[in-house]
Amino acid sequence: MDIRNLMTFIQVAELNSFTRAAEKLGYSQSTVSFQIKQLEGELDSQLFERINHTIALTEDGRELLGYAHQISKLTTELKDSMQKEKNIQGHIRLAMADSLCPVLLGENFADFRKQYPGITLKIIAAGTEEMFRLLNHNEADAILTLDHHFYNTDYVIVREEKVGVHFVAGAASPLGQTGELSIQKLACHPFILTEKGMSYRRLMDERLAELSLEIKPVLEIGSADLIASLVEQGTGVSFLPDYVTESKVKAGTMVRLQIKDFEIGIWKQLLYHRDKWVSRQMDSVLDYCAGKVFNRS
Repeated sequence: MDIRNLMTFIQVAELNSFTRAAEKLGYSQSTVSFQIKQLEGELDSQLFERINHTIALTEDGRELLGYAHQISKLTTELKDSMQKEKNIQGHIRLAMADSLCPVLLGENFADFRKQYPGITLKIIAAGTEEMFRLLNHNEADAILTLDHHFYNTDYVIVREEKVGVHFVAGAASPLGQTGELSIQKLACHPFILTEKGMSYRRLMDERLAELSLEIKPVLEIGSADLIASLVEQGTGVSFLPDYVTESKVKAGTMVRLQIKDFEIGIWKQLLYHRDKWVSRQMDSVLDYCAGKVFNRS
């Protein structure tokens, strides 16, 4: 069995397209089609269903994909062991929630670059729905979500962690001195929020809708860190994950408000598609993300 045919099969399966696989591999589409037909002939099995110019893995195709990934991994490991140069090289695409970017790419990113100078990263800030679209179309290698808890057998969860989230105000705000508040009273104050439909903002809006409430912010902006700074200055209140506000709360310049009967479960999750081959460079990036974005318990 020609290993090149298996590598082509992996690309077609992950990209869900003969054309895109050919472009990525630098082959003609006819070459890709021939390689897949040759592989199907050797295995005496149909690997893809072809309907109206779309393709999907058959059950046999899914089974083969698992073996193909193992063979590809072993082949890479063999090549690595035969080479004197041990540097890991490659390009990894990571889609993630915008507010997690400073956490991942903070002061220790220089250490990652020093350890893995051959790895380049593309960070794609996106909403949760867009992240999964990118993952399903192999336009992202892994995703780092900040949303409600996802579980689906199509995805492998590398690491997950529940995240605290609170309404916050500047330390000088009288709201911090009033004890427990009702969400109805709080909703009347000026709010600074992330864009509508984005992760924890969307979950907050959904919970408010259940209570027949709506908050119309005086400012919407993507940067959670900037929102926290504006709230700290007393220009409004907001709804932010605890990791964004932790340092300001500890410094006494911001307070977390006690809101009666308003709880939202938010999770950080690092995932990749189960059909994705985890290369050495991808494994290194996943390990880095797990160490920097999640708490060690």
